[in-house]
Amino acid sequence: MTGHPPAGREPGTVTGLGELPLADAVTGGHDEGVPENGRSDPEDPGDIGRRVAHRRRELGLSRDELAEAAGMATDYLAYLEERPAELTAGGILRLSKALDVPVGYLLGEGVDLPPGRGRAGTHPVLSELDAAACTRLLAPGGVGRVVLVQDRGPVAIPVNFTVLDGDVVFRTSPGFAAAVVAGQEVGFEVDHVDDALHEGWSVLVSGRAERLTDPGEVVRARALEVEPWAGGDRDDLVRIVPDEVSGRRIRVEH
Repeated sequence: MTGHPPAGREPGTVTGLGELPLADAVTGGHDEGVPENGRSDPEDPGDIGRRVAHRRRELGLSRDELAEAAGMATDYLAYLEERPAELTAGGILRLSKALDVPVGYLLGEGVDLPPGRGRAGTHPVLSELDAAACTRLLAPGGVGRVVLVQDRGPVAIPVNFTVLDGDVVFRTSPGFAAAVVAGQEVGFEVDHVDDALHEGWSVLVSGRAERLTDPGEVVRARALEVEPWAGGDRDDLVRIVPDEVSGRRIRVEH
């Protein structure tokens, strides 16, 4: 459907979750649009605000630093990260440049599509990763896949994981924990794909899975605060003790 933008909304505005009209806070431009009482609805940042905050933290930038780079008031940036808000096309273009990401990343384009759908790079080079590189890539934790054999056959289950003393550790439900540690070898895979550069890497861990039961290890593992995105009753700690770790990386030669 085409037509004029809703009343009170600037043409070219990119909308986050919610209907709180905010002007584009450019230095020397319009008012920032932060409510006079400094308050709004309960904190629930929109999709754009969440992605801006996540990428800013990835780059190690303060709000003041990002606001200056994007030509925005710091108060407006804070509001954008913490509340559902609207942002003009010019504002999101400056943010994408300051954060060194495509506009589509901030808009959430392709979130329901698997990565790596583009063409291969012009001169791709596939190389093996040594043990040190695999360890470094695993160390930050994140989301990986536990690979095991069930009654239906081989399955790969995504889990949030961390690393403790070289072992992959994740929290799961009692039922899945029992299936994982049922006396069999398991695999664990984690990867990253850079669609813009047509590059990526993967690390594969093979080993035995066991419940984490030592009180001291349990305390240390819980202190790492690995939190399953799936929620629910997932308090059983499982670790995978590696027998073999390997990895590969694809780079594009320029």
